[in-house]
Amino acid sequence: MDLLDKKAFLCDMDGVIYHGDRILPGVPEFVAWMKRTDKRFLFLTNSSERSPRELSQKLSRMGVDVPESHFYTSALATAAFLSSQMPGGSAYVIGEAGLVKALYDAGFSMNDVNPDYVVVGETRAYSYEKIERAVRLVLRGARLVGTNPDVTGPSETGIVPATRALISPIEMATGKTAYFIGKPNPLIMRHALRTLGIRREEAAIVGDRMDTDIIAGIESEIETVLVLSGVTRREDIDRYPYRPDHVLEGVGDIVPASVT
Repeated sequence: MDLLDKKAFLCDMDGVIYHGDRILPGVPEFVAWMKRTDKRFLFLTNSSERSPRELSQKLSRMGVDVPESHFYTSALATAAFLSSQMPGGSAYVIGEAGLVKALYDAGFSMNDVNPDYVVVGETRAYSYEKIERAVRLVLRGARLVGTNPDVTGPSETGIVPATRALISPIEMATGKTAYFIGKPNPLIMRHALRTLGIRREEAAIVGDRMDTDIIAGIESEIETVLVLSGVTRREDIDRYPYRPDHVLEGVGDIVPASVT
């Protein structure tokens, strides 16, 4: 099946749709084309900071209108997984409001004394005190979970530390290995396909990271599109033992030339 004939697109956000508060070239045209051709699409982000409503509002401020039903985050995937494992459980969270809200909505309570889980996501409110508490709680038996395995992420000013980098001190101090929910974990990919009501053969995943987006597609047998608008450069591709199906400068290159 030709890329343009795919019924659905699973799109990463950071480095694909925007950098910080700057929309990337070709994004408005890409979204307009998907809407016009009745493509099903889901913005599938490993970021856990913002809720779907906040992400929808962020795109709206950049001039791109996408309803919140088109967003699925690693925070939502983490909350769904933990709720299925331990309904009504509790967690100590190092993360932002989007992660806390997702856990609350899934029936979890916040607990900094004897939680079932220590959950770590992206955050700028990161401190030695929080790491110290997390280490104590894990050593007492709390299970360690990360919203995603990204070591770094893109921003307007360059590369910034992401969840795996933030959770690493807790792993090293406790000797425990975290379980990560976001891409490339098949859990989040299967949920995305179910949400869109499509088979894997009918979808393509678009991302800027070889180690999460592209391997997620390969392991889920979904056609892969690497865009060079984020953290991966063309010369980086040969460092990996696998390759994307398509390599494009940005999502705007997916849109047929006749409609740009």
